[in-house]
Amino acid sequence: METSPVWRAPRLWLALLVVARILVFPLARLRVSGGLPAQLRGGPVILATNHVSPFDPVIIMAACHRAGIVPRFMATGGVFRAPVVGSIMRHCGHIRVDRNTTHVADALPAAAKALAENSAVLVYPEGRIGLDPWMWPERGKTGAARMAQMSGAPILPVAQWGTHAVLPWEAPKRIGRALLRSLLTRPVVQVAFGDRPVDLTPAQVGTPGAQAMHATRLIMDAIDETLTPLRLDEMQTPKVIDSSRPHDLSRVRPRNH
Repeated sequence: METSPVWRAPRLWLALLVVARILVFPLARLRVSGGLPAQLRGGPVILATNHVSPFDPVIIMAACHRAGIVPRFMATGGVFRAPVVGSIMRHCGHIRVDRNTTHVADALPAAAKALAENSAVLVYPEGRIGLDPWMWPERGKTGAARMAQMSGAPILPVAQWGTHAVLPWEAPKRIGRALLRSLLTRPVVQVAFGDRPVDLTPAQVGTPGAQAMHATRLIMDAIDETLTPLRLDEMQTPKVIDSSRPHDLSRVRPRNH
């Protein structure tokens, strides 16, 4: 059987990962725990992470660089349509997701192709910055689960916490004030890579749609579990309140703790 060539990260993307670490340093104290487990190195992997702030992609870039991971992002089509940025995203091998359009299904084959090239593909299963009032992961979309179904790639949970103290939900509105505050306080931002891939075996029963929904619940539970140690002293109410963030109870997940 013909195999896809192994993806080689463009030099521009490798340079931008370094730039991310440089940008993060004056704005936050980054703490990274874990990394890519040994059994997942050298092969395809889906990195599934929670989404709490517009600053998340920069933090994840910096954390992945520190962990020796070169991720390919699944990003909304609006980013790809932006001048300059869109061209950079395409050149660096990232994957476009045109949500709420007839082209949204194109993202799954593109992601499967990237995984066939032994890439690490990073996805935000929530599909947006989460609006859970207590800032826990919301119910996820089934995209990550369907990627795993199509490719057979394992899913590693990744959790981040504290990025909302750097840039609030409303950014770029009042971004100057937020960045100045971060420069003065350098809040702690944490990223944790799970120590094992999500066990999707219990989801291998029923129709493909039912399997994807069950797998999505398992993925979000794993992200939740990875996040918990990062916010042990703020399990109910976050210490930093992002007053610009609206609340949406429609996608709140039941939690076990």
